[in-house]
Amino acid sequence: MDFNVRKLACDAGLFFNRAVQFTEEKLGQAEKTELDPHLENLITRADGTKNWTEKILRQTEVLLQPNPIDHTGARIEEFIYDKLDKKLPSRTTNPELLGQYMLEAAKEFGPETPYGSTLITVGEYQKRLGGAEQEFLQTSAATFLSPLRNFLEGDWRTIAKEKRLLENRRLDLDICKARLKKAKQAEAKAAAAPDFQETRPRNYVLSASASALLSEEVDKAEHELRVAQTEFDRQAEVTRLLLEGISSTHLNHLHCLRDFADAQATYYAQCHHYTQELQRELSRCANAAGAPPSSSSSSAAACPGPVSSAFLPGQSPPEATASCPGTQLPVTGSRKAKVLYDYDGHDGSELSLKADELITVYTVPGMDPDWLVGHRGNEKGKVPVSYLELLS
Repeated sequence: MDFNVRKLACDAGLFFNRAVQFTEEKLGQAEKTELDPHLENLITRADGTKNWTEKILRQTEVLLQPNPIDHTGARIEEFIYDKLDKKLPSRTTNPELLGQYMLEAAKEFGPETPYGSTLITVGEYQKRLGGAEQEFLQTSAATFLSPLRNFLEGDWRTIAKEKRLLENRRLDLDICKARLKKAKQAEAKAAAAPDFQETRPRNYVLSASASALLSEEVDKAEHELRVAQTEFDRQAEVTRLLLEGISSTHLNHLHCLRDFADAQATYYAQCHHYTQELQRELSRCANAAGAPPSSSSSSAAACPGPVSSAFLPGQSPPEATASCPGTQLPVTGSRKAKVLYDYDGHDGSELSLKADELITVYTVPGMDPDWLVGHRGNEKGKVPVSYLELLS
């Protein structure tokens, strides 16, 4: 118990001395040891990295989840699961929820009515848009948000701890410098005092004893200064090595940023493709509804039911959709194309694609301008133009 009390008193005294030294430095009443310019630059760079990483992280979270206090309690739920070290369950996105409401409304209004069938079509596409958003959120969280958060909660905490320790070592060094300076001044003052050897022998003995004590105090202060300087130099080297690792952090965040941009591009390309499909589906159905009775059979073949081209992933497309491609028409102008993103064909008329592969594409008279016919080996089918980079 006595040891703990003494240790507590020693720590309190050390803290007080550092506080006094820090205050005097701020007031210009004490000298301050300046850090090496290279180390100062590393600290400035690290502080900037930490501050901007925090801002980018927060704003990306706002971008991915604009309203933190919505019906799902998204951010709060994410925080709780993260602290409990548990996997966050996938939540329903707003487009998915909207699509579900539309499907339920269609059941009540009647799926055979024009409004009900259109609700089904739009609802299915909303669910597909929600699925694309779900994938974008998961990819962004894994490839971008997590690395930024890991840096702030891991590497930066270690760096901040060593920086605080370096500052304490610097204050201890400056305290020792000030103590040695005062001891030397006291020794010099005592050496310059008048000598009482002849008139007062006793006073001479006392003066010699005080001089010895002052000399001993100088030796002690010099020893403490050497120890403080060694500890400061060692801590400066440890801190420097950690701060130089910020370059690796920047490189890692660069890769993460590219992954985020790729995920965002894929997401917007999918949304563009789905919305274009939805517009074409609604246009075909509107044309079929307004066609004369004599052409009703051909219109029905050209315009499948509202759910046929908006089926969910994993569902098989209706047979009517497979009869839609116009691959028997004459070819006009084939050329090579590079696939930008993965694409899963939604039915037998479409060709599934893998990113970065090369395929041959061409168009046919009367074909939708947003689509081309793709050819890869023995496989052939429709491919969306937005997923391709046409080569010369």
